[in-house]
Amino acid sequence: MAVVVRIPTPLQEFSQQKDAVEVEGETVKDVLASLDKKCTGIRQRLYDEQGKLRRFVNIYVNQEDIRFLQGEGTKVKGGDEVSIVPAIAGGR
Repeated sequence: MAVVVRIPTPLQEFSQQKDAVEVEGETVKDVLASLDKKCTGIRQRLYDEQGKLRRFVNIYVNQEDIRFLQGEGTKVKGGDEVSIVPAIAGGR
């Protein structure tokens, strides 16, 4: 089942400057693994050395944060949109 993954600008160097990539998968974890096969090297930006999603990487399925769903085990279906959103820090 094809899922669209929205790629933020800082990671588009891995997607040949595309802001969206279509991949297959049944869960968010599957989708991110498929994404790494299509966009070699992106995994190192998403995961730490222990294989966990980096703290500053937020993943959404159809605009819902996976941290409030089933994490990487969140099921996806054809036509769903997975967005990678890097956290932005700032302030005064």
